[in-house]
Amino acid sequence: MTAPPRIPFPVVDEVSRHCVQDEEPETVLIEVHLPGELDAGRLRKAFLEALRRHPRVLMREAPGPWYRRRYEWELTDEPDVEAVGFPPPGPGSLRDARSRAMAVAPPLTASPPIRLEVVTAPGDTESGAGGGADGRADVATGTALLLTVHHTALDGPACLRILATAAEIYGGRDNSAAAPPVRPSETPRAGSPDTPSPWAHPARVARGAPDPHPGPRRGNGLLHAELPLPHRPKSSPYTVNDQLMVATALTLAHWNREHGAPVRPLRITMPVDDRPRDATMPIGNGTRLVEVPFSPQELDTSDLPALLHRTALRTRALKALPRPQLGYGATLLTAPWGPVAARGALTRALRRAAAPWTSTTLLSNIGRIPYPLDFGEEAGCAHAVWFSAPARMPRGLTFTTASTAGRLHLAVRWSRALLGHDDGTHLRDLFAHHLHSTEATP
Repeated sequence: MTAPPRIPFPVVDEVSRHCVQDEEPETVLIEVHLPGELDAGRLRKAFLEALRRHPRVLMREAPGPWYRRRYEWELTDEPDVEAVGFPPPGPGSLRDARSRAMAVAPPLTASPPIRLEVVTAPGDTESGAGGGADGRADVATGTALLLTVHHTALDGPACLRILATAAEIYGGRDNSAAAPPVRPSETPRAGSPDTPSPWAHPARVARGAPDPHPGPRRGNGLLHAELPLPHRPKSSPYTVNDQLMVATALTLAHWNREHGAPVRPLRITMPVDDRPRDATMPIGNGTRLVEVPFSPQELDTSDLPALLHRTALRTRALKALPRPQLGYGATLLTAPWGPVAARGALTRALRRAAAPWTSTTLLSNIGRIPYPLDFGEEAGCAHAVWFSAPARMPRGLTFTTASTAGRLHLAVRWSRALLGHDDGTHLRDLFAHHLHSTEATP
């Protein structure tokens, strides 16, 4: 019998694997809302065929001795487990599915490391994992698709590509990606002289009022919101992504000020994804991370157009800067100079030591969902798509945004060791307020 093919873990996968924690799993949640209902048998077949068309997702962690120098993915011809589940419909079914995504990651030892839960008639009026209203009641009919991804293996955009393929197979309609928006080319300029030093300790998110008894699998808290897309004057030098970045910075500065935290520069991690969105898209962890800095002085201003312009210069320069996905240090750390057990212990120790220099938060803007996610006449097209990125300590808080059908879909996710549900609600409201403030015109 021929052994399954194996591929070594890339840098991002290995660093994530070294730092896996059951109490705060590294999951990405994609939630898609459809107006109609899906046939269970047809969806299972369509999703299985989509996995086969993207064989890189059919993988599991290969076993090996402690002294091995590499973690390896073992590629399989078929799934080891049924990836699609249909939890019983009823009150709280959507909330419970979200809670599972926040607390339990798909195992890396079974192919594929993702699971899709299909919640029919999601009539919950609460949108937080474990409770919490988002100002928009979920529709009483329709379907919610919840795709939970183990972030050690895959990222959100790659799994959205798989879901788009499944939609095309299920509905028989074209689900090709729309062309990306055309932006004027401009030579990026270096950051301004007042850019905070990368060696300064960035601000931490001030502690709120977390649940005093989170349990052994505390997981993350989660809130969804649907907001209007922020207005942007025509021919503005900044993008919606820059507005989201400024709103995030102002939200955290506001929050920390309310909680009496020390005044320090903010650094916000921003994933950058240059992959194509068509069927040739490489499947895996394909984003690289850059950090956008803000000084306390520039956030204490009423001149938001100037702040937006400076932010646009910084984000454009950072996107154009060639850099490994996690920086040069991670590339060196994952070189096979010793057994993975030893390198894993060193990685975890360095992560703890570097915690004071970790960025304040992460803003992941998926942007406009490029696929119609059209599941055919009966189920229809997606009218809402949420993503949520992991929020493990020491950051403890992430904001993830995407836009569908002319609306902005925001996910606020936090570590239950740092914040409680009321804190998440307040942060969501602050974000909405400050995002609206970025609509000021010069």
